Amino acid sequence: MGSIMKRKNRRPESFGSKVFSAVNGLILLLLAAICLLPVINVLVISLSSNDAVRAGRVTFWPVDFTLSSYQYVAHRTAFWKAMGVTLLRCALGVTLNVLLCILTAYPLSKPGSRFKGRTVYTWFFFLTMLINGGLIPAFMTVKSLHLLGTIWALVLPGAVPVFNVVLMINFFRTVPSELEEAAIVDGAGQWQIMTRIFVPICRPSVATIMLFSLVSHWNAWFDGIIYMNKPDQYPLQSYLNTIIIDAASLTAGTFDYQLINLISDRTVKCAQIFVSMVPILILYPFLQRYFVKGMVMGSVKG
Repeated sequence: MGSIMKRKNRRPESFGSKVFSAVNGLILLLLAAICLLPVINVLVISLSSNDAVRAGRVTFWPVDFTLSSYQYVAHRTAFWKAMGVTLLRCALGVTLNVLLCILTAYPLSKPGSRFKGRTVYTWFFFLTMLINGGLIPAFMTVKSLHLLGTIWALVLPGAVPVFNVVLMINFFRTVPSELEEAAIVDGAGQWQIMTRIFVPICRPSVATIMLFSLVSHWNAWFDGIIYMNKPDQYPLQSYLNTIIIDAASLTAGTFDYQLINLISDRTVKCAQIFVSMVPILILYPFLQRYFVKGMVMGSVKG
């Protein structure tokens, strides 16, 4: 009955509102196409023959469909070795980022009356977002710690992403203080309060910073080039960057002449790029439901 009354009291949508909604939908559809069409083009090129790609006949549908490029990628040891480095980097990096973000944000979310010197620590972290030491000091620091050529050179320099810490601080501030007071009355310590009350409540924010950290580690390429000693130590994006620059190396060691006739440096590059996107494309929908809520809640100041 109540729903019927609401429908009767609801005002009909005006013409201007309809036009506004239609224009918004058209703009969002255009933006989605701008993001999606390049991905489709990369996939289609990787599934097309060498002759069709060189003739410029490939747009958004495969021409002379073939899986030869993916067959070549599947037998390319360097690609899967780089993939393994990136997976290890993501596992270590995301775990470390989330853990340190929580441990940093929890005390900084407390008022100054409870945490003496909180403002000093907050400004200390905030200034790192504005002031960068530069590439040479960063390289010298990593080298002095004997991290060159190790997976830790890719993980430790960005172990505390300050932007994620700010999101987590603001989210912690939205948790009612009565929950913490009740836990203290029951005899809980700060560690128990953080792990059993604050962290479970802030799961959307944790999922958000996990997504940010995962995408950051997955897409990073420059640090792999400057911190790794040999190409076989490169993470995936650094490896892809080198093959894009040095296209001649793709088919240099291939003796299957029938396969060479079906592939080219462009089709193989597109195949490797698309394969590198698949894990993120699979994982993103599972974290998407937490993403919006985590961003909104993390941006609200208490």
